Amino acid sequence: MMEQNENPALNAHNKQEYPPAHTAEHLLNQTMVRMFGCERSKNMHIERKKSKINYDLPSCPTEEQIREVERKMNELIAMDLPVTYELVGRDQLPEGIKLDRLPDDASETLRIVRIGDYDICPCIGAHVNSTREVGAFRITSTSYNDGSFRIVFKVEGK
Repeated sequence: MMEQNENPALNAHNKQEYPPAHTAEHLLNQTMVRMFGCERSKNMHIERKKSKINYDLPSCPTEEQIREVERKMNELIAMDLPVTYELVGRDQLPEGIKLDRLPDDASETLRIVRIGDYDICPCIGAHVNSTREVGAFRITSTSYNDGSFRIVFKVEGK
């Protein structure tokens, strides 16, 4: 872990995320990984009004499974999990961190985002301080086409 007084160079961030929706994206990614054994999404559009996120799945989840995803998300939000950050060098990555989604010019120092003990990943985006700030999570629609499962969701940030 980096020393407190060090000022590492991180990549510039060119997005203005809505922190509640962006934090929900992290929770949703981990929920989908745990429930369906898929990879984190590589294709998403996260916004204040509505967000879309796609997962590669061999078949379309059932209505019951979709309701369980929404229920699990709201359970995690209600747990008020802390969202914390740490700066680490690439040679000090916590176990389980994948770097395959980082840009080619990513800095040697990475910011790791943890949501309680539920999710951990490198990210330079904006997040809430705890999951309760995400507010209610609602799946507004889903679709499945050629191995791609899309979830459209809204959050009601606090």
